[in-house]
Amino acid sequence: MEPDLAAEPGDTAPGFAEHSRIAGLLLAAGEGSRLGQPKALVEIAGRTLAERGVGLLRGGGAQPVVVVTGAAPLTLPGVITAHNPDWRSGMGSSLRVGLATLPPDKDAVVIALVDQPLVGAEAIRRLIAAFAAGASVAVACYQGKPRNPVLIAREHWAEAAAAAEGDAGARTFLRARPELVTAVECGDTGLPDDLDTPGDLARITTLMGEEGLALPQE
Repeated sequence: MEPDLAAEPGDTAPGFAEHSRIAGLLLAAGEGSRLGQPKALVEIAGRTLAERGVGLLRGGGAQPVVVVTGAAPLTLPGVITAHNPDWRSGMGSSLRVGLATLPPDKDAVVIALVDQPLVGAEAIRRLIAAFAAGASVAVACYQGKPRNPVLIAREHWAEAAAAAEGDAGARTFLRARPELVTAVECGDTGLPDDLDTPGDLARITTLMGEEGLALPQE
C-alpha cells in the first residue's frame, strides 16, 4: 500500500469526520541549528513545514490545532499559537507549554513534530481510532518501531508534562508507562524521516518528486 501522503491534510479528509474532542499539537519551536534556519519556516513546494504540520493534524481529524512557537514567530490562520520562551532548553519545554494551552474540553491530543513532513494524515486517523477503541496512549509505529505522532488522553497530560525534560518530549513518559501504550502500525501511511540538515531537505524534496509523494495543499 502506498504511503497516504496525498490525503488532504489541509482539511478534514473525505469520509473522516472532524473529531471535536481530539485536539492537535504541533511542536514547532526549534531554531534548526543544523539546518541553518528554523524548521517551521522551511518551504517545500511553496508551503512551510509549519503549514504542512497544521494541515496534517487537521487532515487526520484533530481540531483545534495548537502550534508551539519559539525561535521564529509564526502567524497561521485558524490555529492557537503558544510561544515557548524557554525553547532553547529543548522539546520538553515546548510539550509542557503546548499541553498547558490545550482547550479544557478536549479528551485527548495528537502530538506531531514540525520536522517530519512525510508523516501521513492516515496515521492521525489511526491513533484517533485507537483512542475511540479504548487506548489512552497510542503511538505511531513504522515497521514496529515507535516514532511519531503520539496520542495522549487528557488523564495523562499532567504526568506527560511533568516528565518532559530536555529534548525528550513525550519519550520519557512513554518509556516510564509502557503498560499504557498501544502501538499503532503506520508504516504504510507515510514516513517518519526527520528533516534536520540541508541534506535531509534535499533528500526529502527529491523523494516527494520521484515517488509522487508531494504533500497536499490546504
